Amino acid sequence: MAEPPEPTRRVEPIWLEPYPDFLLEGLADTAPGPEARYETRESVGLAFVAALQHLPPRQRAAVVLRDVLGFHAVEVAEILESSEASVKGALQRARATIDERIPPGAREHATLPRSTRERELVTRFADAVERGDTQSIVSLLTEDAWLTMPPEPYEYQGGPAIATFLEDRAARRGAHLQLVPTRANGQPAFGCYLPDAHAPIARAYGLMVLTLSEDSVSAITWFGERSLVPRFGLPRTLPEQ
Repeated sequence: MAEPPEPTRRVEPIWLEPYPDFLLEGLADTAPGPEARYETRESVGLAFVAALQHLPPRQRAAVVLRDVLGFHAVEVAEILESSEASVKGALQRARATIDERIPPGAREHATLPRSTRERELVTRFADAVERGDTQSIVSLLTEDAWLTMPPEPYEYQGGPAIATFLEDRAARRGAHLQLVPTRANGQPAFGCYLPDAHAPIARAYGLMVLTLSEDSVSAITWFGERSLVPRFGLPRTLPEQ
């Protein structure tokens, strides 16, 4: 891939992949109520998964077993062949690290999954992308929004930087994307398709995941691995619009 525009920052590559929501349905249903189910989905969000990769192995295992899978501390201790006190200490340190890595206010201002407000915002975003309307896309972003492309090390923050990147990518593609909605890690997502220059179809091009904050998009995470699309039950090709 050709070098992108100058990013806001370069980071250590993170091997992060999105997880289809339909595989989380049974896990969410074990939670005792709507608030707990929402917290379960939040705990597998992309920011959380990215933060996990900064933890030592035992802390990572403890927080996944306790905070994602819902095991009690004593059960986690048995699984890890450790003491309950040791597990609680590992959890305390892991949670502190995760809180440092997740953007401030991201949890307090998150949009309720599958709400009317979420659907309206996501629809407006998708329409702007399919029109190739960069300014409309940027108008839906928070001022400090990030665009990232794991495992690529390039990250862009803020409307001007993200607009420059989007315009550069659009010019290289030479065609507007077609989007098919899905969900990943408890967040709205899209299978993205690019028209084929030699056939009346659009081929899978990648996956885009959105992080929402109230009535705006606070992060766009782009996964350019085409093989991800079928994992979400989406086709490899679409009839060209």
